[in-house]
Amino acid sequence: MPSPIVISCFDLTTTLVQPWAEAGYLCYCVDLQHPPGETREGNIIRVGADVREWLPPYGPVAFAAFFPPCTDTAISGRAHFRRKGLSSVIKALQLFEWSARLAAWCQCPYFIENPVSTVSTYWRPPDFRFDPCDYAGYLPAERQLSEAYTKRTCLWTGGGFQLPEHKAVVPILGSKMHNLPDSKNRANLRSATPAGFARAVFEAHFHASPPGNSSA
Repeated sequence: MPSPIVISCFDLTTTLVQPWAEAGYLCYCVDLQHPPGETREGNIIRVGADVREWLPPYGPVAFAAFFPPCTDTAISGRAHFRRKGLSSVIKALQLFEWSARLAAWCQCPYFIENPVSTVSTYWRPPDFRFDPCDYAGYLPAERQLSEAYTKRTCLWTGGGFQLPEHKAVVPILGSKMHNLPDSKNRANLRSATPAGFARAVFEAHFHASPPGNSSA
């Protein structure tokens, strides 16, 4: 029987899967911004592909995460909705729907992440909401300050997903992500997964021995 894997779609940073990879799981991170094909580094495989044209390899999935693009659904950008037109929001919602379908297919704990967005109107309200500072306490003390900020994030979940216990720090950095200057990397910086949240999710769902996937 193949060992369980972890998948994370629309994932450029691979932050979400790093605790799983350290525990021995083979992790697939799919994003068009990765080099085409598969590039393996230890237990993390970066897949440069359109997630709508990719399926996980055969075998059980231990955990799945999805970060569909939010530029055209986030309420923070509502002033630009009319200028962008219907096609933009339709494409964004289709990617979100694809995430929901693949998540259900995986038959494992999962979440789909987006900021406060129109998904709540077109589909259903999120199951959970959090700010990065809520989980910064999972990081070593010297790294906690880097995530002492607020950025309201929503999770649509299923498959037995458990919201991790908060280990909050005071958000002394305020809404630092909203104040980032314009740059070609601004969208990626704003959408990067907080490492404290990644660690918290791992600790809430990792209950078994490592599956035996060793680093290459």
